[in-house]
Amino acid sequence: MDMIETIRKRRSVREFSEKPPDERTIMKTLEAARWAPSGLNNQPWRFLVVRDTETKEGLAGFTKYSGIILGAPVSIIACLDHDSSYNRDKDVMAVGAAIQNILLCACSLGLGTCWLGEIINRKEEVARYLKLADSLEIMAVIAMGYPAGNIEDGQRKPLPELLLEQ
Repeated sequence: MDMIETIRKRRSVREFSEKPPDERTIMKTLEAARWAPSGLNNQPWRFLVVRDTETKEGLAGFTKYSGIILGAPVSIIACLDHDSSYNRDKDVMAVGAAIQNILLCACSLGLGTCWLGEIINRKEEVARYLKLADSLEIMAVIAMGYPAGNIEDGQRKPLPELLLEQ
């Protein structure tokens, strides 16, 4: 599938089959993240891959979207590494670009993902639960797995509504 088709096809998937993605497939999505742009090429992102049920159950307790985490075979915790950071605004955008690369790569491989941001309302508690280094700030949790059903077509505003004029 070409890039525009992948971008248009990607959706937030909230229900997953029980079949877990294999290690090689997960690593492909993280390799895509590794190639995201970052200011000064500082690559301020770090990722924790969570597969085990007990950790996912604990993680799910920090969000009202617990069912998504519990239903996904894999969760990826995306973090900003402050030790690698040089400009917070730019580095947060870089982590966002890395997350988007994961989502697009996963879609191209037949996986579904859901970028969960609400959980960062409790990011300090989540970081303590996961025993992350103090230098790591959680930016998102990405639920990942094979979609349980058909993925519906998305809708977007017409492009002219989004363009600004001077």
